[in-house]
Amino acid sequence: MENNLGAAEDAAARLRNLAADRNALAAGAAPPRTLLAGLGGVAACWVAGAADTHPGAAYESPSWTWLLVGLLFVILHLIQRDTGLKFRRLGARATGAVSAAVLLCLFLFSVSLGLVSLGITWAVTLTGLAAFVLVSWLAEVAYRAAVDHLRTVSLPRA
Repeated sequence: MENNLGAAEDAAARLRNLAADRNALAAGAAPPRTLLAGLGGVAACWVAGAADTHPGAAYESPSWTWLLVGLLFVILHLIQRDTGLKFRRLGARATGAVSAAVLLCLFLFSVSLGLVSLGITWAVTLTGLAAFVLVSWLAEVAYRAAVDHLRTVSLPRA
């Protein structure tokens, strides 16, 4: 009986140490700013791609945007490789920030199409810049939320 009690106390101490290590790692995790800015760059290119279109009845989306999708997956892979974050387990706040970034890009792309249809193509530069700044910021918000989520995920009880 004493062996079981000692083993349980040892397991509980190891779990406490693991939780302390996880908190220390999460506190020191610096966001990969260059890669997060890369996500903003992909968003800016996509939104600014509206300047290359001809909105109206004969609208065709640019075919080169598939290259941006490929680049997006490369950047996401690099973030996962460098940080170890699994994108399936980001948490609700991080998922909300990512969803907001996607919706924001769709909105800005629609605004850009409207500007192009009005002949104000130069203003698409502003929507592209807004996409870069806002998506880079939302990517950092999502990263920090994902790290906080990892910190608060409960460990199994001893």
